[in-house]
Amino acid sequence: MSGLPAGSRRVADTEPAHARNGWSAVRVLVGGWRLLRVTLHLLVGIGIVMLRFPWLDAVARQRRIAWWSRGLLNAMGVRLIAEGAFRAGANLLVANHISWLDVAAMHAVCPRARFVSKADVRRWPLLGWLIGEVGTLFIERERKRDALRVVHQVAEALRAGEAVAVFPEGTTGDGRALLPFHANLLQAAIAAQAPVQPVALRYTEPGLEWSPAASWLGPIPLAASVWAIACARGVQVRVEVLSARGSAHADRRALARRLQDDIAGALGLPPCEAVPAEAMPQALP
Repeated sequence: MSGLPAGSRRVADTEPAHARNGWSAVRVLVGGWRLLRVTLHLLVGIGIVMLRFPWLDAVARQRRIAWWSRGLLNAMGVRLIAEGAFRAGANLLVANHISWLDVAAMHAVCPRARFVSKADVRRWPLLGWLIGEVGTLFIERERKRDALRVVHQVAEALRAGEAVAVFPEGTTGDGRALLPFHANLLQAAIAAQAPVQPVALRYTEPGLEWSPAASWLGPIPLAASVWAIACARGVQVRVEVLSARGSAHADRRALARRLQDDIAGALGLPPCEAVPAEAMPQALP
């Protein structure tokens, strides 16, 4: 696809390496066993949400969200490594987007976060329903007016002291480069004068600085991505929580570029274009 950073979304790279080379019989058996565990774990999650959530307070719900998210990663054979700490209180979390597992990886370490997700996620079998039941805000990206509605919802949540997480790239990359950060949803943090905290996500496999199995690019169906990760060996996801930045009176485009630079720096990627010093949001203590 033209106009994107080199190596970020080339169609030739969208098919996982092990799919091109063929899976060994052992990896197929491992993948089948993991998918069985995932299916059972999804059913457990549905039971918890339907039968327990109505009688649980927010803290108890968050404990179960963290437990279930870690369990999903474990069932898929993905090891979680977490670094840094999330701020308490109102906080807009901004992360790069690589895989459908990103939400589980972040919920495993920050279960109180509410995510903004594309409306298509609602149609995912079982998992889409679960994602909706934990407070996700859905957005119709094709409708410009819907973005304004979601900005108001996010701002209200932040004013109420909640944590909301967004993926400003708007789609998934392969983990080797960042796509441009869209600034629209950052307006919610500016309106609520809430801090914005960047989170760097990185998936790796043994001997590789990025994970071909975890990269979920446009042409790859969800089922194919699930199978690729289930059959992969030694996938790790690192969730690195970076220093928060103030948003009061910030320019949202400058803020988006600053956050993109923060995440790029944590991932060892080149920075985006320079941000004027007078517009640069300052890191919070």
